[in-house]
Amino acid sequence: MQLKYRCFVGDMAITNTQTPQIEPISPQLQEPEKIKHILIGSHKAVSNTIQVLQQLGYADIQDWSPLLATENSGEVMSVLIRDITNHTPG
Repeated sequence: MQLKYRCFVGDMAITNTQTPQIEPISPQLQEPEKIKHILIGSHKAVSNTIQVLQQLGYADIQDWSPLLATENSGEVMSVLIRDITNHTPG
């Protein structure tokens, strides 16, 4: 039986040598680079995701915008803008 949906999990046969290398953000950057995270879904889904991201230590709840209704019934959104030059892994 052929599956209707694609699996979006990476090919487990790929070795580490085939994985692209991620270069760290240069500390010499003068302008902070920002990234925007946008969550869109039901009130419960967005709220739960924000709580999980806080539990993981990624972003505090108060860092997110208030839940805003979208034009779709029962759907809300919240935005988080992060300065990624100050959040380099280490």
